[in-house]
Parts: sequence; C-alpha cells; structure tokens
Amino acid sequence: MRKIIIAIDGYSGCGKSTTAKKVAAKLNYLYIDTGAMYRATTLYFLESFISLSNPKEIDKALSNIHLNFIFNSVTGNNDIFLNNLNVEEEIRKMYVSEKVSQVSTLPQVRKTLVDQQRRMAKKGAVVMDGRDIGTNVFPNAELKVFVTADINIRAARRQQELFEKGEEFTLPYIIANLNERDRIDTTRTENPLRKAEDAYILDTSYITINEQVDYVVNLYLGKVIP
Repeated sequence: MRKIIIAIDGYSGCGKSTTAKKVAAKLNYLYIDTGAMYRATTLYFLESFISLSNPKEIDKALSNIHLNFIFNSVTGNNDIFLNNLNVEEEIRKMYVSEKVSQVSTLPQVRKTLVDQQRRMAKKGAVVMDGRDIGTNVFPNAELKVFVTADINIRAARRQQELFEKGEEFTLPYIIANLNERDRIDTTRTENPLRKAEDAYILDTSYITINEQVDYVVNLYLGKVIP
C-alpha cells in the first residue's frame, strides 16, 4: 500500500494530537508531535531566560537545543527529549502553555523546527500534527485534516488533562488562555494557523476519539486505495 504524509492541523484542545497518535499506530506510521517540539523549545527559553526580543540570544539558544523523540515502552508514546532529558511531562504544564504561542511566532524558531520536521518525515509514512503542517511544512501532503471544536469543550478537556497532571485551573482562566493562543496563532506573520484549501474539516466537539480516528483512517483509505 502506498505510503503518504498525513497532515493534521488545528486548535489546541481539539484532540488532534491524540487522534494523530492513534491514527499513526493503526497505520503503523511514524507520529511526529510538532507541538511538543515548540513546547520543548519554549521550556528551554524559559529556563535559560532568553529574551524574545533579542535575535542574537534566540539564535544562540537554538544552536544549543537538540530535540529527539524516543519510544516509551511503558506508555507506548514517543516522548520528546530536550538535550537528552525527557521533558514530555514538563512541557504540558500551564506555564509553558502560556508562553508557547509567543515563542512559536519567532521566525528563527519556526525555520529551525520546520527544517527538522521536514528531515524527520522525508521518507513518508508519517502522521504529523501541528499548526501549519498542511499549509507550510508539507503543503503537498496527500491527506490534510483541520481539527476544530467548541471553545468550552476544548477548555473542559484541557482542564481535565491538567487536573490529571496535578494542576488545577478554573474554566474561565483556561478559556482565556486558549483564546489568547488562538489569537496569536491565527494572526502571526510567520505561517499562521489556518485551514489549507484542500483540508477536510473535523469537528470533534461531540464525537469520541475512536470516531475521530475512524474518520481520518477512512479518508486515508480513500487516498491510497483506488
């Protein structure tokens, strides 16, 4: 069966990463979480007190950042490592979420990570999710899906996710955070979040993860089977 690139873009809290991960597992494809790459970069910037207005500091920081994914046999996930340290849990915390959109708007950051993403997926057979996969990273991807959901449902999902990690935040606080991230992501100059013209829209507001996965897999089968 022909191997293709599946690009899944969309807003935070829509379930796109979980869907992408499960689709990749079902198809025996490589899964690349580009959001984790931006979060890990943001974590490094925060820990190193990098000024987002100082291009020289940013360039130096990027030259010191080494990212890779390593399979976790306990969870079954590909955890992201920042300079040989597993930061999969740390990058999901709210203090990173509050800054990741600001860091991801920086042209140097986007160019560096996009170059890495393209190298990772050069052999195909990849499911990659993020904000600009179908529009910028792989505009010629054979299958593109744009994921959206009601903001209140997205916030409730994120609240539960954070609670399970030991962090408690009110729904209004999380909604404000998501709205601000959406604003930054959709209005940034460098490859903003938007639906590719040939992307399929997947609204996950009232469907299960399994239904989301089945939707993408059926689209995939329609692409690779005449």
